[in-house]
Amino acid sequence: MLVVIEQVSLYMPEYVGKKDVLVAAGKIAAVEDKIDLSSLRGVDIDQVDGSGLVMVPGLVDSHVHIAGAGGEGGPATRTGEIPLKELLEAGVSSVVGCLGTDGITRDVRSVLMKVKALRELGLSGWMYTGAYQVPPPSITGDSARDVALIEEVIGAGEIALSDHRSSHPCADALIKLASEVRVAGMLAGKAGIINVHLGDAPHPFQPLYQAVENSQLPLKQFYPTHCNRNNQIYLEAKTYGRKGYLDLTSSAYPYFKEDEVKPSRAVKGLLEAGIPLEHISISSDANGSLPAFDARGNLIRLEKGKPKASLQEIKDMVEQEKIPLEQAIQTVSTTPAAILKLKGKGRLQPGFDADGLLLDRDLNIRYMLANGKMMIKDYQIIRKAHYEE
Repeated sequence: MLVVIEQVSLYMPEYVGKKDVLVAAGKIAAVEDKIDLSSLRGVDIDQVDGSGLVMVPGLVDSHVHIAGAGGEGGPATRTGEIPLKELLEAGVSSVVGCLGTDGITRDVRSVLMKVKALRELGLSGWMYTGAYQVPPPSITGDSARDVALIEEVIGAGEIALSDHRSSHPCADALIKLASEVRVAGMLAGKAGIINVHLGDAPHPFQPLYQAVENSQLPLKQFYPTHCNRNNQIYLEAKTYGRKGYLDLTSSAYPYFKEDEVKPSRAVKGLLEAGIPLEHISISSDANGSLPAFDARGNLIRLEKGKPKASLQEIKDMVEQEKIPLEQAIQTVSTTPAAILKLKGKGRLQPGFDADGLLLDRDLNIRYMLANGKMMIKDYQIIRKAHYEE
């Protein structure tokens, strides 16, 4: 089936005006002022009236605990696999999975199988091999081999630094891991990046500076996340982000407003500080446990992140911070897709995958396409996973 979206206000993410968009074989086939359908007689065409709607790239969520996470409060605090419907209601068409704290009782292979499941259900999925610990758990027995040989694995992470749950790797251990994964990425044509969990310890970026100073690694070999978890990290991010990537976490803010810097405000502040938009992304950290600890390291509170938090931050960037939609949407689509070298993702132009959201005037999802297939139609999720109601 072909899909034609007619007279939609199109953001590629840059705004290009009202256009007709033709989708065929899972790709954006054409973008024109008006597409003549008369030559397509006899072809099954799904025509979508895009008038009054805006079309933006589907969200690329670069940090989701798709196979479950948590456990800091004991076995009963482990989260399960993320339901497909939570990703769809958030507008996520591409997702990158990771383990997290528990690289001891959980297995990276379960993340790989969840990636495969999401792909079968119509989304695009990848993963990081490893967990908080260094040396990290792997699928083949070696992180670099995972990246080089397994199509879905694009890097290693989330490696924990500056956190009491970290394995506190020395600079040499971090350099060795990053160097090996970098070369594996080169061999496989992938990002080969190290996704880094930043904790609350003072000067959290220091281990990354140290690794770069003592090696030939570029700062962009690392992709630190949770860069808005407190004011101190955020202030230091304004320096780090001039040369390195910054990832902000969206799902923690609703639960920890007293500590977290709101992502929408953080983006505005980073842009005002001169940080390139191409260095700023937002991920949800969805389905991971969001723990709070006291000064002695005792767990005092536990929440769970939701992927839809990122879409809310897009709305708040536009409505509250007055950031243009074409800039706001880049933080959750174009930028992470470019950083992670996800081919065909993050843009709505001919030749790219047909991952798109059609939003109403309140920026709610009316239609969603993933790889050219309709996932949401007239605000209703129409793609169901097994065992989901």
